[in-house]
Amino acid sequence: MSSPINYINTTPSAASQSTAGSQTLNQANFLQLLVTQMSSQDPLNPQSDTDFAAQLAQFSSLQESQDMQADLANIQATGLIGQVVTVLPKTGGSAVTGVVSSVQISSGTPSIIVNNQPYGLSQIEGVMALAPATTPGGSTPAGGTTSHPTNPNSTTSS
Repeated sequence: MSSPINYINTTPSAASQSTAGSQTLNQANFLQLLVTQMSSQDPLNPQSDTDFAAQLAQFSSLQESQDMQADLANIQATGLIGQVVTVLPKTGGSAVTGVVSSVQISSGTPSIIVNNQPYGLSQIEGVMALAPATTPGGSTPAGGTTSHPTNPNSTTSS
């Protein structure tokens, strides 16, 4: 019996997304804030230019981290193509199990397609390991190769 592999959900909840959406600081906003801070500082006691450079470096690092997180979500989603997953519909109801047929990326957010329906990565409950394909006689093909269930023409060596 195969056991499901659960993924860690790194997507913020809907409540935190709505709050964070209105509080997002992009690079243009940060630079505008930095210019305002520089023009409003006390001329007799100016802030060090290294402080400004450090703030800019921290913001750039944060932005790169966020970009990397989005890239990792896309990689995770595409890695699920051909895998059997169990997902929970947003509308409630029972879990749906099926093969991930494709990935759809909308506004930088990936969705997996299972049974012709899109699901977010946060809806994944589990991923099942695929059993090796068997021949009509009930054994694996000779030579230690197995066919991929979604593409019978491709083979992999064990």
